[in-house]
Amino acid sequence: MGEIASGVNWLAVILGAVVSFLAGWLWYSPKLFGPKWAEGVGVEMGTANEMPVGAMVSQIVGLLLLSWFVGVTAAAGMLLTVILGTIAFALLGYSGGMFRKNSAYARVTDLGYLVCSVVIMIIIQGLL
Repeated sequence: MGEIASGVNWLAVILGAVVSFLAGWLWYSPKLFGPKWAEGVGVEMGTANEMPVGAMVSQIVGLLLLSWFVGVTAAAGMLLTVILGTIAFALLGYSGGMFRKNSAYARVTDLGYLVCSVVIMIIIQGLL
């Protein structure tokens, strides 16, 4: 466990996850990519009767784990590992969207959010 906890800046990990989560709210909002993304994945924005709590909890936990990954690689001075992981997971997410027959716009929007989140996490690691 020491190799994934030693030297990690936990404040940067938590802040990176929270800021990335909030960026997602803006990213998928009607002000940015939300309406066309929703059309591309086959959902209607603003029709949910309640907040998708399970999806939101999964999102914040996933972002926290991703931010921890960024923190571990930052502590080890291995930025290229983060870039490699980001490319791999972005392409896996993109291919998943292809299997679900999401529009190209929706796939690129999701890919862009993942890359944006990692960039936010790297910047926060560098600042703190």
